[in-house]
Amino acid sequence: MDSTSDGQAAKQRRGFAAMDPNRRREIASKGGRSVKAENRSFSKDRELAATAGKKGGMSVGPEDRAFSRDRELARSAGRIGARRGKDAE
Repeated sequence: MDSTSDGQAAKQRRGFAAMDPNRRREIASKGGRSVKAENRSFSKDRELAATAGKKGGMSVGPEDRAFSRDRELARSAGRIGARRGKDAE
């Protein structure tokens, strides 16, 4: 293991983290492509997706929610989502 000039051990990247970013992206994208769109539960059931999003949001304290602290960020994300939704129709 490498050490820093002050004698403390440096943290080395291993496995996935040590890979070239483009290679990581390539591997990660395979997971998304491995299941057909019609078999993805969230693509078929918007209510299920909404429920999952709410559960995830509830697991974070109000002070740590980015959208509750930054209204412009929330508006921007909403605009992007609306545009993508229109493109999908």
